Amino acid sequence: MSDSSEYVSPEVWTWNKENGGRFANINRPISGSTHDKELPVGRHPLQLYSLATPNGVKVTVMLEELLALGHAGAEYDAWLIRIGEGDQFGSGFVQVNPNSKIPALLDRSGAEPVRVFESGAILLYLAEKFGAFLPTDPARRAECLSWLFWQMGSAPYLGGGFGHFYAYAPTKMEYPIDRFAMEVKRQLDVLDKRLAESAYIAGDAYTIADIAIWPWYGGLVNGWLYDAATFLSVDEYTHVRRWAETIGARPAAQRGRMVNRVFGEPSSQLHERHDASDFDTRTQDKVGE
Repeated sequence: MSDSSEYVSPEVWTWNKENGGRFANINRPISGSTHDKELPVGRHPLQLYSLATPNGVKVTVMLEELLALGHAGAEYDAWLIRIGEGDQFGSGFVQVNPNSKIPALLDRSGAEPVRVFESGAILLYLAEKFGAFLPTDPARRAECLSWLFWQMGSAPYLGGGFGHFYAYAPTKMEYPIDRFAMEVKRQLDVLDKRLAESAYIAGDAYTIADIAIWPWYGGLVNGWLYDAATFLSVDEYTHVRRWAETIGARPAAQRGRMVNRVFGEPSSQLHERHDASDFDTRTQDKVGE
């Protein structure tokens, strides 16, 4: 291991912010707001507060797919939440998501606003609201939801586990990297074997299961996450690669990746989305903010 000194845990744990590494400013052992800040509200029925992490991309892809199907009620305002600056701890955001994580959705289309938080819950809420991307046949629905919840349970090993120790931890440590790399490769193998049987995750149709899994595992095999494609030998997973490329070719998926994005080429960044025309007129290469 890179650090041979053995950690001896204290009798009672106390928070040491200095050990937080790259994310020291956004992690803490308590919940709740740190400052008063109201959230902005736009003109559309759906208000999304997010950032283009894989969890955020799930929701913007879903919304763009719904609009592509002609669901006018899926029009949305996407507001940028800069988690590195603590926006998620503002009082307004905490009211929408008491867990202070992106994405968070406020549906203002009814008599009373409805808050929805956790990306999987948002996908399911939108699928049921618009009757799209979720099978109605009981067996197919169960398959879709099983894979949706598989993603919710598996991604922390990829993000908080492998991604954190491989890309973000202050020092490289062999044990956690090896442990989580092994688990991520097992998960990729699960997906690869499933996708050898069907075009999409839950069968022959594109569903919220694909929309949930693609930003994480599709991003991994496409080299978008952690610059770890070579390290994890992702070319071994040919069916995952085929599936990831198929979804990546969808115009709605391409648009969804741009929304609330603050990294990459300026032409790929749409910090806020308030109208479909913003993709043509408000990307960072055009506004230069």
